[in-house]
Amino acid sequence: MYDDVPSGDLGRLPLTDPSGESTALLRTEYDNREFTVGPVEEGLFRFKSWLPVKTTFPGSAAPISYHGSGFGRALGLERLQVVFNGYWPERGGAMRTGTFKETEAYTVFARRGTSTGQHLVIASAGNTARAFLHVASRFDLPVVVVVPEANLPAIWTPELRSPRTVVVAAGDGADYADAIALASFLTESDAFEPEGGARNVGRRDGMGTTYLAGVHALGDIPDHYVQAVGSGTGAIAAWEANLRLLASGPFDRRKSRLHLAQNAPFQVMVDSWRKQSRRLVDLTEHQAKAYVAEIGAKVLANRTPPYGVEGGLFDALSDTQGTMYAVSNAQARAAGALFAETEGIDVSPAAAVACGALIQAVDRGEIDRSDSVLLNITGGGWDLIRNQGTIHPVIPDIVAPRPMWNAVDITATVEDHIASVGSGQ
Repeated sequence: MYDDVPSGDLGRLPLTDPSGESTALLRTEYDNREFTVGPVEEGLFRFKSWLPVKTTFPGSAAPISYHGSGFGRALGLERLQVVFNGYWPERGGAMRTGTFKETEAYTVFARRGTSTGQHLVIASAGNTARAFLHVASRFDLPVVVVVPEANLPAIWTPELRSPRTVVVAAGDGADYADAIALASFLTESDAFEPEGGARNVGRRDGMGTTYLAGVHALGDIPDHYVQAVGSGTGAIAAWEANLRLLASGPFDRRKSRLHLAQNAPFQVMVDSWRKQSRRLVDLTEHQAKAYVAEIGAKVLANRTPPYGVEGGLFDALSDTQGTMYAVSNAQARAAGALFAETEGIDVSPAAAVACGALIQAVDRGEIDRSDSVLLNITGGGWDLIRNQGTIHPVIPDIVAPRPMWNAVDITATVEDHIASVGSGQ
């Protein structure tokens, strides 16, 4: 087990080097170096020997992995392994919010424990909000989720929200980067704890279970790993899981080559990687918001990804001789439709981008048809969720216009809301 949880409600989990000597991403080291997997009934926590948690929660769902024979046959791939993160009861997929962000939410809360009275603060473009609100509502955990107001239609919960959850919508045309900035103002107060995003090892190791699930099903490390990226945190997590597996012993000494995709024209990391630049190419706020308006997979639009930081996406791509792809809306729609037709389940817009990248990789000869490939379907089964279960739209508790985007006003407004709920007003 890994235990870095401080005592006391106001203790904060480490997100950076406490000495201040390095800005690199922290990485976990586990006493148990052997890759062990528990019973299916443990859900996500069947991977708990490689999760930085102090507790577990019942009813979580792990990624499911299977041989993608239909989609693979359509692409001419003999050894395509799909890792599906979503809702697909027929195959055992039980993520009720239809997204692999549940792997993050359960692990982050399990790392934090249930004794703290602080509200955890997280910014989201959509999928992460759904997952964290779902877990927090199931177990009555305090959380503040900050989202762009324009993204609210993509945010819902499978159950009624707990009163200990707070949703703040950043107004006035805010995008994901604005939501991140607004959340950071809130966490200047000791009453609120920053979740940390890519710097939270709980988030990364939770997402790393997707890669581990694929390896467990395959019985070995795949030649290639394919995923769509917004921040790139999930791809960093897969790379770190790969390195941990190599250190564990029984697997071939192989690093999966990363094949990562963005939804064109929002392709800042694609353009930076093509230049072999650790520094992100310049993109003005006006350009970024115009590109966000164009793309179908809006959750992939992050203006401040952990790309150049030590241990970030640039290093992951460099270490694995990886590559990146720009996938248009039309290419993503066609690829998602082909996956649904051949595999029998719908996929999220972001997962459709990953499918489009895999098609490009095969067509360009970047992936040989006999290679083993792990395709991360980061979200799916949304049609089943809508048709089979009740979903609850998320109504924001606070809509924050631009004049409220400062530490004093946003903190006072959120604290007043929490106090009013606590007093029953």
